[in-house]
Amino acid sequence: MKIFDGRFIQGAMCGVVVAVLLGFIGPGNAAGSQYILDWHTMDGGGSTSSGGRYALTGTIGQPDAAYSVGGRYELLGGFWPGGPLCIVNFDDFAIFAEWWLEPNCSEENNWCSGADLNHSDGVDILDLSLLVDEWLCCCPIGWPLK
Repeated sequence: MKIFDGRFIQGAMCGVVVAVLLGFIGPGNAAGSQYILDWHTMDGGGSTSSGGRYALTGTIGQPDAAYSVGGRYELLGGFWPGGPLCIVNFDDFAIFAEWWLEPNCSEENNWCSGADLNHSDGVDILDLSLLVDEWLCCCPIGWPLK
């Protein structure tokens, strides 16, 4: 029967302690990390084309992923807007509500901070209709409430 000396056991114990500590430290750093998904197109075919009052922005060759959610993560499918994702939501509604029924909108006050969506010199039910039409959708080009 072979007997191990104290140095071997001491070295083995140190190895176990280091492994356990690394096990606790490693996942803690990963759990607190921020996840960032950068995107790009493989073909370089994305750009903005415009003529007159119309503008078209997009990229070519993207598959359209369906909406997915799992745990704390969410994937919003569709074509990328070519910049930061802009969704018409409660932030827009808060700006809109501040100016509700304001009759004096003009270029001087930036059409009531963008709340006069149809530039009719006032924030009214017609502007609310435009806001509702875009609700929870990607912001149209030049969306004034952002």
